[in-house]
Amino acid sequence: MRAIELSPRLQTVADLVPSGVCFVDVGTDHAYLPAALIQRGVIARAVASDLRRGPLDRARKTAERYGVTERMSFRLCDGLSGIKPEEAEYITIAGMGGETISAILAAAPWTKLGDRRLILQPMSALPELRSWLQRAGYRIIRERLCREGRTIYTIMLAAPGEMPPLTPAECWAGRQESGRQDPLRGELLADLLRRVERALAGISHSTRPEDIPWRNELEQVRTGLIEMQKELEA
Repeated sequence: MRAIELSPRLQTVADLVPSGVCFVDVGTDHAYLPAALIQRGVIARAVASDLRRGPLDRARKTAERYGVTERMSFRLCDGLSGIKPEEAEYITIAGMGGETISAILAAAPWTKLGDRRLILQPMSALPELRSWLQRAGYRIIRERLCREGRTIYTIMLAAPGEMPPLTPAECWAGRQESGRQDPLRGELLADLLRRVERALAGISHSTRPEDIPWRNELEQVRTGLIEMQKELEA
């Protein structure tokens, strides 16, 4: 049987899943990720959930095509609402906006208990997600970057627990790890700095009082990103 080939984004997620864990893929869509992990022998079973029936039907077809139907459970549910805590040592939530990921975790407070791990791949609102994780009682263990097409994606490995406060720039770019930087880190920082500069240019002439806090935050982010670039170059 032909092996499942994952996209660079999903392969980076898959690389963070250790052998033998109870695995849940939230918003599974075609279920390529859990099916590939089973096919490769990384995990014995998986739960694949989705909010809509159409994607879940596609997930079942993928499982049937690759001969893993008997080792997958399919749940039509909102986020983790149909998942039991004992089924979920490793939980993947990939391909959604950061605010949606936050809402899914907030609705399942049991994800903050025990030794479970969360693999999160947000498509947007990364600063908001990092900030929320910190406030809500999660810690980001590490972050990995990958390129798919022209886009650099961030994949976060998180767990229950506290972490040191994040600076405004760290909310945008993630915490900079000395000695183990991702090869795409420099490109990510440059891209984020361009976005911040554009936002500041657009708000620089505003006289509305409500824009002042946002402008101040952007200035802090810009300063922090420049410092990160200098550290990386050093």
